[in-house]
Amino acid sequence: MSEPSRVAIVTGGSRGIGREVVERLARDGYSVVIDYAGDKAAADSAVAEISATGAQVFAVQADVADEIAIRSVFDQAEQRYGGVDVVVHCAGIMPLAPLAELDLDVLDRVLRTNVRGTFVVDQQAALRVRPGGAIVNFSSSITRFARPGYTAYAASKGAVEAMTLILARELRGRDITVNTVAPGPTATDMFLTGKSDELIARIAAEPPLERLAYPGDVAEVVAFLAGPGRWVNGQVLYVNGGAI
Repeated sequence: MSEPSRVAIVTGGSRGIGREVVERLARDGYSVVIDYAGDKAAADSAVAEISATGAQVFAVQADVADEIAIRSVFDQAEQRYGGVDVVVHCAGIMPLAPLAELDLDVLDRVLRTNVRGTFVVDQQAALRVRPGGAIVNFSSSITRFARPGYTAYAASKGAVEAMTLILARELRGRDITVNTVAPGPTATDMFLTGKSDELIARIAAEPPLERLAYPGDVAEVVAFLAGPGRWVNGQVLYVNGGAI
């Protein structure tokens, strides 16, 4: 009798890096639950394409900052697949403006999604993930690049890193790892939108590898942390091709 597959929840899993993470974990044999914010068409497309490979995957709409909605995502994962082993929290937003010009309503939205959202998802993960599991949060290399215009986003990701390191220690004795992946510039819609070709080329030339990351570059690191990387715990991994 074959062993049941491991189960992963991936927030923000319908697009960008999250979508690539879902595909990568599905190739490793995971049953995957995609949490998406509002783009049902993208979520349905992800489910159809990944299911066509024979993988077990379904999508649930939920605001990551809504504790009732996120509790339901975990409930559905447990009801359908029997439990949760890995939680990858990719969902986030990145509006840009200098600190002096940022509308405070936008700041509140960034903090709600990126900080409260991480807290809500990690809270359920801490309660639900089975022994031998992993929690993977997402920060950004912008916390080190410190580029103008990114104040709100970088501040929110600094909070994610702090939560990650403390949660790893709070889960002592549970055999659950907690880490954060901090990508550099990655060729996703969120990064490319609103940038000129000249700016993109300049940013792409910064790493010694002289290119932007592909979403798959980041997904490989997540797959390592979710599976074989059991001795990596309480860490922030900067995945940026050596740009810093």
